[in-house]
Amino acid sequence: MVALILPALLAILVGVALGLLGGGGSILTVPILVYAAKLPAHEAIATSLFVVGTTSVAALVPHARAGRVRYETGAIFGAASMVGAFASGKAAHYIPAGVLLVAFAVMMAVTAAAMMRNARREPREPDGAERRTLWKILVEGLVVGAVTGLVGAGGGFLVVPALVLLGGLPMRDAIGTSLLVIAMKSFAGFAGYLTSVTIDWTIASVVAGAAVVGSFAGAGLVKRIPQATLRRGFAWFVVAMALFILVQEAPKLLGIGAPEVAHDAASR
Repeated sequence: MVALILPALLAILVGVALGLLGGGGSILTVPILVYAAKLPAHEAIATSLFVVGTTSVAALVPHARAGRVRYETGAIFGAASMVGAFASGKAAHYIPAGVLLVAFAVMMAVTAAAMMRNARREPREPDGAERRTLWKILVEGLVVGAVTGLVGAGGGFLVVPALVLLGGLPMRDAIGTSLLVIAMKSFAGFAGYLTSVTIDWTIASVVAGAAVVGSFAGAGLVKRIPQATLRRGFAWFVVAMALFILVQEAPKLLGIGAPEVAHDAASR
C-alpha cells in the first residue's frame, strides 16, 4: 500500500483540477498510472477510464444541484460518445503501447493549447445562429468518444466547446453537462477494455477515491481563484508532462537506445 501513496496524492490533484475547471484534470491520469503506479500502458488507459468516469460522477453532483446540467443534450451527446469510446477501447488492444502513449502526449499538447487559448479570452455565449443540427452533435460525440477510448482521457476540453457551439448551451451549463458526457463515455470505453485487460482493482479504487476527494476540494475553491490563471498554469504543467512522455517513449518507437520494455500486461 505504501507504493500507492504517490499515485493517490497525484490523483488528488487530478480531482482538484477537474472540480476547478470542469475538465482537463483527467489528462494527467494515464501518466500517473504509468509512471507512478507502474502499470502497463493498456492497463493504465483502461484504469484511467474508470477513474475519470467515477470522478466525473462525483464532480457532477454539485452542478446538478445548481441546475447546470442539460440532461437531454448530455444524453444525446453521451450516447454517441459511448459508441465511439467502446469501439476504440476494443481496437486499442491491437495498437502498440508506445504508439498509444505518444498519441496521448500529442493529445496533451492539444489540451494545453486549448486551455491557453481559453485563458486569454472569456468564451462567449452562443447565439441562435450557432445552434447546430442533431446529426452534427452525434458525429462530434462519436469522434470525441473514439479519442477517449484510445487514449484514456475524458476529453472535457473537446466536449465543452462542442456543447456550446453545436448544442447551443450557455458556458456554465456546458461545463456541468460535460461531466455527464465524460462519465458516460469513460465507462463505455472502460467496458471495451475489460475483455482484453486485467484491472488491478486496488490501484483503481485508491486512485479513483483520491481523485473524488480532490474533485470536492476543487469545487470548493472554484470561486476563489481566477479561471484564466488556473487554466494557464495547468496548461504549462500539461506541456511539461507531454514532453516527459515524448522523451520516454519516442526514442523507443524510433529504435533509439535500449530495446523497449513492453508496457503491455501480457509481457509480465
